[in-house]
Amino acid sequence: MSDTDKYKVTKKDRRKAAVRYNFMACNLFNYESQMGPAVAWSMAPVLRKIYKNDDDYKAALNNHFNYYNSTTVMSSMILGATLAMEERDGIKAKDAVQSLKTSLMGPLAGVGDTLVWVLWPTIMGSISGYMALQGNPLGAIVWFIANIIFWFVKLKLFDVGYTSGTKLITSLGNKLTIFTEAASIMGLSVVGGLIATVVKISAPVKFQFGKVALNLQTGVFDKIMPALLPALLTFLIFKLLGNKKWTPTRVILLVIAISLVGTFLGIFKA
Repeated sequence: MSDTDKYKVTKKDRRKAAVRYNFMACNLFNYESQMGPAVAWSMAPVLRKIYKNDDDYKAALNNHFNYYNSTTVMSSMILGATLAMEERDGIKAKDAVQSLKTSLMGPLAGVGDTLVWVLWPTIMGSISGYMALQGNPLGAIVWFIANIIFWFVKLKLFDVGYTSGTKLITSLGNKLTIFTEAASIMGLSVVGGLIATVVKISAPVKFQFGKVALNLQTGVFDKIMPALLPALLTFLIFKLLGNKKWTPTRVILLVIAISLVGTFLGIFKA
């Protein structure tokens, strides 16, 4: 196919592919090829325009049906880059496309998981949740608006991957580890702050020695370390979740049981 016969991908084509993928990435998921079907479905309309030949079109689709799994937001960059490769080289880029996806889906998933699944919801969720706990309806509005903005960020990343081709993504290769570690530290700092402010547990037990009264919470625990009980409870849950015998459901039921029994006995404050 000559250069004059090649289809020029439009912004509308890219937007449609990005929207289709971000809507269905986790809905067309299976345990054999993971997100492969979602990738093929999202890219199908624009690939049909690139590949006029039916055999080439089927080969390109089958290539995208192969195993693929990465964080959705980072996948936008990867798929944008693969689209640029297929637009430029056609079916000859098939192996290169699969190699790019396979080599980048892991490293970029590490960045995406840290930023998207840990840092972003922790920071925005804590702000919105704290406002909601204070009875401020803006908490829900902030969370809603933040996610709308994030949706457009994901669409923009598809364009970034497309316009930059493979240059931008591959140039990040040796910096991904440092970037991921820095984001992880930031996320852990935020989570550490949330433990002291969001996890509420106190023991208002008083010991009376003649005319002297000692409050267990303010006189002992708070003197040792503020928010000591929330930190201990968080550490206990963390250790339990690392044990294969303890599922998240069991841990939740354990916390509910401890709360009910402790409140009934007057150990914890209701």
